[in-house]
Amino acid sequence: MKIAVIGASGKQGNMILKEALLRGHDATAIIRDKAKLKDAVPVVEKDLFDLHTEDIKGYDAVVDAFNAPLGKEDLHIASLKHLEEIFTGLSETRLIVVGGAGSLFVDADKNVRLVDTEEFPKAFLPTASNMGEAFKKLQKSEILWTYLSPAAFFDYRGKRTGSYKIGADNLIKNAAGESYISYADYAVALVDEIEKKAHIRKRFTVVGEKA
Repeated sequence: MKIAVIGASGKQGNMILKEALLRGHDATAIIRDKAKLKDAVPVVEKDLFDLHTEDIKGYDAVVDAFNAPLGKEDLHIASLKHLEEIFTGLSETRLIVVGGAGSLFVDADKNVRLVDTEEFPKAFLPTASNMGEAFKKLQKSEILWTYLSPAAFFDYRGKRTGSYKIGADNLIKNAAGESYISYADYAVALVDEIEKKAHIRKRFTVVGEKA
């Protein structure tokens, strides 16, 4: 499959790129500075906001692994809005969004989100709030989107086990009672989704075990 990764030089974006390459997919990196990428793959050297429909047309899936810098968290809303605009009208290219955990619900009635709880770290509120608002807008879109929320503890240093458990809109926990997923296993789940097409115009979440 032809897969493009926006933000492929970032931590999660690069793991997703490597996972796609590991499986033999035709992967392309979309990044602002190709000098930051060590992987030998085709590169589209553009800022996300400079992308047009022609840049993403022809891919089976485009992964949005954009991460807004501190102080500019509102770019999560603006960036997803821009992507929705350039994806409009495309009938075969999917947008797969590396989402946040903050918008996951923690109650059965789906009234309370993780970001609304007292325990949610204040330092992450700007990012989580803006990502949550961007997701609300995406849910109304008719493009072929999929939004993957990680567990609450998103571990960059965690190992790749190759296994995970899937949930929908609620925060889920592993056998140890923890909301945990490694970046590596998240990448496994995301590329699995690209291959299986199980969550078209849906959000899902994943949790894994610590290796």
